[in-house]
Amino acid sequence: MRDFAGEIESRKSAGLYRTRRTVTGRQRPQLTADGKPLLAFCSNDYLGLAGHPALVESVRSGMGDLGLGGAASHLICGHHQAHHELERKIAGFTRRSAALFFSTGYMANMGVIAALAGKGDTIFSDELNHASIIDGCKLSRARIRTYRHRDTDDLEQQLAETEGHKLVVTDGVFSMDGDMAPLKRLAELCAEHDALLIVDDAHGFGCVGPGGRGSVASLGLSEEDVPVVIGTFGKAFGTSGAFVAGPAMLMDYLVQKARTYIYTTAMPPAIALASCTSLALVETEGWRRTHLDRLIKRFREAVANLGYELMPSDTPIQPILIGDARQALALSADLEARGLLVTAIRPPTVPDGASRLRITLSAAHTQDDLDRLIDALTACAPASAGESPGQNKSAALTATS
Repeated sequence: MRDFAGEIESRKSAGLYRTRRTVTGRQRPQLTADGKPLLAFCSNDYLGLAGHPALVESVRSGMGDLGLGGAASHLICGHHQAHHELERKIAGFTRRSAALFFSTGYMANMGVIAALAGKGDTIFSDELNHASIIDGCKLSRARIRTYRHRDTDDLEQQLAETEGHKLVVTDGVFSMDGDMAPLKRLAELCAEHDALLIVDDAHGFGCVGPGGRGSVASLGLSEEDVPVVIGTFGKAFGTSGAFVAGPAMLMDYLVQKARTYIYTTAMPPAIALASCTSLALVETEGWRRTHLDRLIKRFREAVANLGYELMPSDTPIQPILIGDARQALALSADLEARGLLVTAIRPPTVPDGASRLRITLSAAHTQDDLDRLIDALTACAPASAGESPGQNKSAALTATS
């Protein structure tokens, strides 16, 4: 039998062991985790909507009228009017012809990619794409070609030497680096080489682009330029579930072919109602994005001269590159000792030697919250250029990612 216990011990000794925290109360920056009050800078609740009273009331009233469970798959008797209305609003929000409501972002990526490419086809995937994209590519049984991160010259060469049906898939905003895909050039290449472009904008929708319509909209690209976009409600929108939007014909095709849509119970209708409310808040409360942008700019200006290696990101994802997994854990522990929750991200989530603190900012953070983070990072900053942040610290090495 495989030595599972030995593998766990090996992960512990390499600084790669993962643990879970138990959070009580609502999701918000001021968390109670494992009974300890902490100010969190690691959530994907970018607009601070996860505990919004209007969303809570939508779910409460929806459950009173509609009950809780989805009861069946969408193709049996689970496709409720609330789901249908949400899909209509998603299509309008994304400026696409039609949309489908999936149960999770992971299921959306796996189902869409595996449905739109198959054996004999070729998928071109950015090397830093999310695990759900990678797994969707594998599930498709298509040939997979990986191009260097954001390297459109590398992609162009690979497209030119490939025949048959081609699909290019990329994150819009990359979840661990916070940078954005070169979508205009990707759209041009796909048009030139007759390839279908899919953009997973899970970390862009809500906080990037006009009205929060994402990285595709931020560049003025249309459905013709980027036929298929994928997003999640579990991040900036503050609810749960995911969506894919694009041409009506392709959405119909996915209803026929996307296994993760066909063979799963529909999400609770009350969640769909809450997501409709969230869509309206994202579009109308632009002050959330304005405040978030100010926090991002101030954070980068304040931390730039502290000796840390900031990654090139203008999004709420602001990673500090550390390199060594143990040093990343040590810095995370030092911050936690000061009352801040910032998790260390280590392989295999990121490449070997690229461990980091993934700091995420939210519209729910105040300027005082940001002051606390900056003060703590100042206190933990490397004493000299030759010392890495978190080096020679005695705090316990515990983290989650």
